[in-house]
Amino acid sequence: MSARMRFILSVIVLGLLMTGPFLLTAMFVWLETKGADRQVLVDVVTPHLPIGTLLTLVGFGAGVAVLRGLFRQYVQGLLRMAENLRLMLGANRGFRVEPEGPPEVQLLARAVNELAEQRDSLTADVEAQIGRAKASIEEERNRLAALMSELTQSVVVCNLDGRILLYNNRARLQFRALSDAPAVAGGGELIGLGRSIYGVFDRTMIAHALDTIQQRLKRCGQAQANFVTTTRAGQLLRVQMAPVLAAEPAMAGEEAGGEAKAALPVDALEAAEAEVPTARTITGFILMLDNITRTFETESRRDQMLHNLTEGNRASLGNVRAAADMLEYEDLTDDMRRRFRKVVRDEVEAMSARLDDTAREFADSLKARWPLEEMLGSDLIAAARRRIEERLSLPTKLEEVDEAIWLKVDSFSLIQALTYIASRLSDEFGVREVRFRLTAHGRLVHLDLIWSGQAMSTETVMSWELESMNMEGERSPLSVRDVIERHDGEMWLEREKVRHRAFFRIVLPAARPQEQVESETFLRGESRPEYYDFDLFQWSERSHALDDRPLTALTYTVFDTETTGLHPSQGDEIIQIGATRVLNGKLLRGESFEQLVDPRRPLAPESAKIHGITREMLRGQPTIDKVLPAFHAFAADTVLIAHNAAFDMRFLQLKEAETGLRFDQPVLDTLLLSAVVHPNQDSHRLEAIAERLGLTIIGRHTALGDAIVTAEVLLKLIPLLAEKGVVTLRQAREAAEQTYYARIKY
Repeated sequence: MSARMRFILSVIVLGLLMTGPFLLTAMFVWLETKGADRQVLVDVVTPHLPIGTLLTLVGFGAGVAVLRGLFRQYVQGLLRMAENLRLMLGANRGFRVEPEGPPEVQLLARAVNELAEQRDSLTADVEAQIGRAKASIEEERNRLAALMSELTQSVVVCNLDGRILLYNNRARLQFRALSDAPAVAGGGELIGLGRSIYGVFDRTMIAHALDTIQQRLKRCGQAQANFVTTTRAGQLLRVQMAPVLAAEPAMAGEEAGGEAKAALPVDALEAAEAEVPTARTITGFILMLDNITRTFETESRRDQMLHNLTEGNRASLGNVRAAADMLEYEDLTDDMRRRFRKVVRDEVEAMSARLDDTAREFADSLKARWPLEEMLGSDLIAAARRRIEERLSLPTKLEEVDEAIWLKVDSFSLIQALTYIASRLSDEFGVREVRFRLTAHGRLVHLDLIWSGQAMSTETVMSWELESMNMEGERSPLSVRDVIERHDGEMWLEREKVRHRAFFRIVLPAARPQEQVESETFLRGESRPEYYDFDLFQWSERSHALDDRPLTALTYTVFDTETTGLHPSQGDEIIQIGATRVLNGKLLRGESFEQLVDPRRPLAPESAKIHGITREMLRGQPTIDKVLPAFHAFAADTVLIAHNAAFDMRFLQLKEAETGLRFDQPVLDTLLLSAVVHPNQDSHRLEAIAERLGLTIIGRHTALGDAIVTAEVLLKLIPLLAEKGVVTLRQAREAAEQTYYARIKY
């Protein structure tokens, strides 16, 4: 049946339902009163009026029901299809409209899906061409990224207002070590894209260095500045600064750089803002950092050691020279001759003692410079076997090696110590084969060097440990004991009397394994109620300062909490905080915050089943008064984002009095933003939103895992909000306030 015919029949049926009962009643009355007078007409009609009215109402109700069904099928169905079409056009290209409802709507859905397939085919072709065009650029970017990641020096690139534009992993690790923040979540975050370098360095010092560079650029066209500074944590840094120069002449670039320069002290940057006819303008600066705290201390100690050696021996040599001159006199008495010989002997012994002390100090200085790197235990054993077999021609075998063990070692010195022990075994005890065994014992690792042969005394073992390692023409000022102590390890001799064997056991700390995402955390169900029992939208004056900023231009801290239960006002506590950052439309996975918290109260059994955190995992973790300041610093100067944000914010709000911290920056909720974008969808749970937007969820109900998923949802929602005219923070806040979920009270 055609759509036109179905429409005509629907109108006829609707008309009959609405008017049929009335017409039937009228016809019945007309037939009974045909030819009767007025009084008879009244007597007949009056009893039938209630029945006719009831039938009319029933027909009217049936008509309304038909209209409501048509409305749901055609109007609401098409509205829902329109939302799905926007998903298909923007956030989730792989999404397809499910054909449902009347045949005409299903036909429309199939046609739309066919158009989407054609669109995807054309888009794939365009993207392939764009990908080929970008290949060379991506290659250059990868080279730069590889170079930055492998640099052993810390490198930070900033614009003129001190905002960090680029940094390498070495800088991230170094800044963590320099932090004076609470020792939680990696020590807090001093460095991150978009953060200010003035959290570490004094602003006036940077301005002075820029001024120096500008003056040098005027003279020779090339410049850099060097300075040494002390951080807030008391560390000594040597900084080399180089300018980032614009490609255009200074006159043309001055206007573009003026806005950034305004953030620095005007009086300190007058030279940087001046016209430089022959030089390009400075648009930023590069900082290359070296932590010289230990180097400075070591060099100072070495200088003092050399001073004592030279000055002390100068006096001793003078005494020896004078005594030797006196001994040449033939008429010298025997008593005087003995006294002068004693002077020579004493001074020589003093010089020898100074030389021994200097050698020990040098060995300690050498040990302090050893780097410890993570290494697979089986690789260390393989390298030691190769060295022993090549250098000593001594066969080696494996007895038991755990392939999963990781160590943090200086591989060169440890292999050198193992080779030295093997050489002594071969030379002094005639050992013809050594075996290796590597086993894990809790957080420790047992590395055994095993041999068969005669026993040795404890004195022999101690002499091997304490004397300098000399073998096959290779000399070292270090002893085996020096190497073991540098690794925070222990070594001793054990005997296996039954098997007539002995072995040196070296005990070393194991490297901490990386945490893995558990597979059972994939797509767990939502556990939280949607709490709006406090007014999330009464923002502070400070938070309104960003109202007119575009959503795409803001920096976000996306966070989530795991808790002991679901009732913050009844004493439930935070047990984990996880957060990540979004800057310039990019999720910065490398800049994250994750910390377990000791709640100082029992866990609810139902909550432990959801997040998998046990009481044993929380034992020894810092409490919330230590963790919250670090998280507050991590989230500074950003917009807070959470899914069902009122739940998490309630926990933070209840800690304001205890910690003295207030999270008064703007807060947005992806649950409410999803309701703005898709008001006709049935569910706005995080899993449902992610599925609509084509996102894969892994690691749900870990705080950091939920935060990362929420950040990905936010990045998908921002362009969909823009399609509805919501482009600024103020518009997003006002639109969220009008949603159904924002009006629910619990």
